[in-house]
Amino acid sequence: MKIREYMMQPCELRKDDPTWKFALGASPTIKGVILQLVDEDGIAGFGYAGASPHMGSIATGLQAELDHFKPHVLGQDANDIAAIMTSIERRLRGASQAKAAIDCALHDLLARRLNVPVHQLFGGKFRDVIPVLRILAIKSPEDMAAQASKLVGQGYRYLKIKVMGDVTEDLARVAAIRRSVGDDVRLTVDANQSYSVKDAISAISKMAAFDIDLVEQPVHADDFEGLCLVTRSVPVAVEADEAAGSLSEVYRLATARAVDAISLKIPKLGGLRNTLAAAHICEQAGISYRLGAAVGSRLLASHALHIACSLRGVSYACELGEFSRLLDDPFTGLDVMNGEIRLSDASGFGVRPVEGNAKAS
Repeated sequence: MKIREYMMQPCELRKDDPTWKFALGASPTIKGVILQLVDEDGIAGFGYAGASPHMGSIATGLQAELDHFKPHVLGQDANDIAAIMTSIERRLRGASQAKAAIDCALHDLLARRLNVPVHQLFGGKFRDVIPVLRILAIKSPEDMAAQASKLVGQGYRYLKIKVMGDVTEDLARVAAIRRSVGDDVRLTVDANQSYSVKDAISAISKMAAFDIDLVEQPVHADDFEGLCLVTRSVPVAVEADEAAGSLSEVYRLATARAVDAISLKIPKLGGLRNTLAAAHICEQAGISYRLGAAVGSRLLASHALHIACSLRGVSYACELGEFSRLLDDPFTGLDVMNGEIRLSDASGFGVRPVEGNAKAS
């Protein structure tokens, strides 16, 4: 069955809090591109490419990359996902977010044509429900504690605290949030590369007193030796994110036991197939993994949900609920209930365009 249409739709989602920020930047909106592939029977599959500068993409670049790949997807047999993805890999180095959109749209199209959920393409599911880890933006300790209490009141039991590299201020944030939510809520910390090695060791060692489950990307993504040193020196699990931006980087981290855990993200790894491969590398190396922040449309979160439910090694909350703080989502059919998100048995990824947007067959 040939692919006859390849359509792109810009997607800009407003944040309900336009001052939301983390250590690597701030903006009042989230930008991306919705990709729609349609076969000869009129069945459509959808993918999402997010504009994330810290993962190497901006909105205009995504449009150019997807345009570049278009002639190598149109007219191809939609069943031949591996062949199509191998072809576009050879056409352009990098461009992981654009490649991920194509990969996900192809899987969505195949699953819709077979009338099965996407997770069945990967051997079925290990679980139906994933607990959601919600992210706390950088603000004053008091404001972050208040937001943490609000999320706990909505049913969330896992929270991630964004910090920005000031040891004293960051410790105050963690302490205030722990006091606010009590002992039963699970906390993680994300530095987004903002610490020096020595400050990371100092901060994390002190944060351990507040029962932190893990600390994500404490030092610069390129500082491999520094990341290894932090992992060996602190009593809290250390997780790689920006340092795990490709399969080769995941392999290096895992084989060297440079970290205790890895945050897997479909956009930064270039699609579902690569994310599955990364998870299997982690499993063989004894490294923990989970699905990291899917910040964008419900469509993007649905991609991560199907992978998370089909992987045996996902044993911690995943960051699949950030669409809850975004407005103007062009997709519907996925929601967080009492701090959890449930897998749909509908065909494809189980989400659908809002009326007035592109229609799925």
